[in-house]
Amino acid sequence: MSHTIPAPTLPLTEKTFSSYNKEQGSAYFKVRPDYHPTLYQFVVDQHTSTGGQFDTLVDVGCGPGLAARALGPRFASVIGLDPSEGMIETARSLGGVTSTSDPIRFERSSAEELGGVKDSSVDLITAANAAHWFDMEGFWPAAARVLKPGGTVALWTSGDIHAHPSMPNSAAIQATFETYQATHLEPYYVPGNRLTRATYRTLPLPWTLSQPVEEFEESSFVRKDWEADEPFFVGESQLSMDIFELAISSGSAQVRWHQAHPDLVGTERDLVKILRGEVERLLHEAGVEKGKEFVRGAVLGAVLIFKKKL
Repeated sequence: MSHTIPAPTLPLTEKTFSSYNKEQGSAYFKVRPDYHPTLYQFVVDQHTSTGGQFDTLVDVGCGPGLAARALGPRFASVIGLDPSEGMIETARSLGGVTSTSDPIRFERSSAEELGGVKDSSVDLITAANAAHWFDMEGFWPAAARVLKPGGTVALWTSGDIHAHPSMPNSAAIQATFETYQATHLEPYYVPGNRLTRATYRTLPLPWTLSQPVEEFEESSFVRKDWEADEPFFVGESQLSMDIFELAISSGSAQVRWHQAHPDLVGTERDLVKILRGEVERLLHEAGVEKGKEFVRGAVLGAVLIFKKKL
């Protein structure tokens, strides 16, 4: 007889993605592009610049496992952690292997607990577009506990949506994005959304907490801001309107708007449909033919690197 082991009860600071089931996790994966190899290489270069090793990687808030799978072949052991049962089920179904050909472990845990990770056992901790959902007062002590001396924490965010300057009518389209956010999504923003919009400039750091985590060195902190023409994601920077609509719909504030207005989802009164229509109108105004509309995005994100003292 088989027995189902109940999922652990976790303290959650994020209420949208953490409640996703496997179907929602799979849908999220389909519209979220992976990060560009140059971003991963930047993280690896920063890790090795101070003698970082490649024994164990822990990807926190791993979602469907993008970063864990991308960096996995460099590390002998890889663990992906996420509080969402649906995200973990999706990550497990997609798989991934380490440098020793062992499967990546995907487990359900909060960032504040880092459950199942041994003390002083981890070389690199990553959090890809996830740290804004953590309780940093809990995460930083947990990270200090599991990291080896000299280990690295790499956090990154893609920030807000921007129209690339090369896009037809880009200034007007950018103004439309900003109006859309300020007028319609503002009531659905939570503190995590505001952290991403500020590209983690207001993220609580180990030395800014009410009880500083002294294991991390402020002097070794590195921040890299991405420019408009630096690739942050893989794939085409030019999105079809259908993909643009799906991507916008996957944002947490937009998900909360949809949850609050289920009768409007997919109708002409859906905020995403309205935004798409306005962008298409501005493209037509600039001479783009009907049926050839596109959005070229500029990602002005950031990567933050922290080192644990030797």
